[in-house]
Amino acid sequence: MQKALARQFVYDMLLAREFELAAAEQYTQGNIGGFLHLYPGEEAVAVGSLRAADVGDYVVSTYREHIHAIVRGITPRAVMAELFGRVGGCSGGYGGSMHLFDSERRFLGGYAIVGETFPVAAGVAYWLRLNESPDIALCYFGDGAANQGTFHETLNMAALWKLPVLFICENNHYQIGTEIHRHSAVTEIYRRACAYGIDGQRVDGMDVQAVYDASRQAIAHVRSGNGPYLLECDTYRYRGHSMADSGAYRSALEVAELRARDPLQTYRARCLKEGWLEESDFDDIAVEVRKVVDDAVQFAGESPEPDQLDKDVYVESLDLYGGQS
Repeated sequence: MQKALARQFVYDMLLAREFELAAAEQYTQGNIGGFLHLYPGEEAVAVGSLRAADVGDYVVSTYREHIHAIVRGITPRAVMAELFGRVGGCSGGYGGSMHLFDSERRFLGGYAIVGETFPVAAGVAYWLRLNESPDIALCYFGDGAANQGTFHETLNMAALWKLPVLFICENNHYQIGTEIHRHSAVTEIYRRACAYGIDGQRVDGMDVQAVYDASRQAIAHVRSGNGPYLLECDTYRYRGHSMADSGAYRSALEVAELRARDPLQTYRARCLKEGWLEESDFDDIAVEVRKVVDDAVQFAGESPEPDQLDKDVYVESLDLYGGQS
């Protein structure tokens, strides 16, 4: 059991890292436009938490959501094609990097607005409660979003109605380029939950096993009808806020110290020490991942561009008097 889980963690995190590196390369080549927010350094959060969830649970993510989508089951092909803006993408090429969506897998976005995930997740959780569903909603957000009014409004309503939602804070310490102690009076986000009578805890977000264990505990709490829970994952992004950000506001020493805690390397060392995996297993996984990523890039490049810009809109056209035509 542990060996199978270890292999899954290694595969997921390595795929996450290689996928994002490939996305960065395609961005510099002009194949991906607009904003592109990458995930290297934070892999343990998405992998650990989503592998602890059930397939019936709903997922609401932020604009840094490529890896959440892939771990959730959306194919790397469909995600990369969406980054390219092609019809083979999971949103038909219309959404791009920040708007991944797959209703079949209950992956409800990708939201570009900071703090937008909160009311969406609350709405999903409210529907689940009304229908007495055993499923829950997982709501991801960054440390900067904890300063939005929607955070406080949603936690209040979620606690009042005991909604089945797990709030997962990916605290990477920077609200774009502003370090958390400069924008937040309370730097430990999970402590804010107590103001609304919500239980919460902080976990090492660079340790995939720790995130997985904490997520299972939190999910069990929510699924048992105890209301919402707030799990804060203390993590770090190695790149800037987006491809347009060099990250010059961080010292080289700071980045080096956090790279020494790389979730891929630290978990690799643990797997070897515990005997869960051998060196040959890592080599095999690396080859497998490389094929998947190369295939995703090729598929995205060969997928056509959308040619029906009026497709899937509420109103295709209006006459001068405001009536539909």
